[in-house]
Amino acid sequence: MLKAWSGTDERQHEHIKSSELKKGQSTSRARQVAAATVSTQRCKEGRTMASSFRSAARR
Repeated sequence: MLKAWSGTDERQHEHIKSSELKKGQSTSRARQVAAATVSTQRCKEGRTMASSFRSAARR
């Protein structure tokens, strides 16, 4: 997990990771899916620098 993530982001990451593990995914794949999901959510909420650059490019 990244230092920039909030406690909520970390809890969401752990929840998604455990869900993926229950589905039968490998630990590595579960971590990848969880990290991508949390990063996407942070981007949609505008909490990343990349999101501001992308949204500015779309205008």
